[in-house]
Amino acid sequence: MATRTGVIGPATVPSRDEELVAVYGEGIRAGLVGAATIALWFFLIDLVNGHPLYTPTLLGTAVFRGVDAVTDPSAIEPSFEMVLSFTWIHTLAFVLVGIAAAWLLALAERNASYGFGILLLFAIFESGFIVACMLFFEPVLQALAWPAVVVGNLLAALAMAGVFWRRHRHMVVAP
Repeated sequence: MATRTGVIGPATVPSRDEELVAVYGEGIRAGLVGAATIALWFFLIDLVNGHPLYTPTLLGTAVFRGVDAVTDPSAIEPSFEMVLSFTWIHTLAFVLVGIAAAWLLALAERNASYGFGILLLFAIFESGFIVACMLFFEPVLQALAWPAVVVGNLLAALAMAGVFWRRHRHMVVAP
């Protein structure tokens, strides 16, 4: 017969492996949410413009066949193969960005001084993405209208921030 002693069992401290699993899981969730948000944004834009699945077809064609294949974006017909191929690459890229962001947030939780650098890195990354598109994918960016790209990226960033906010509500950012 067991007796109660009033002694609480040993405290459990999460191991480094458990912490890494949590960080990777959070990053994957954030990446999937971000990818779905921007995909939905462009799906709605394509529907409003009367060209469903135009954006992923255009981007898939540019990625897999080269920018020269989209010199006349109006001639591009929706392709299920391009949509699937680009969606796979797009989702993978967002998951990788989500994992990197989760890792940086975990780092910032240990040292508040990193927080401002992470915010600055985000601003540079967002601007760098637009500049890279202007330099290397100008026909694609013109076909998609760069304001729609900027709004889509901001919506995805806000959606990902919402995922991160759940776990990091009390994080302090110090300049």
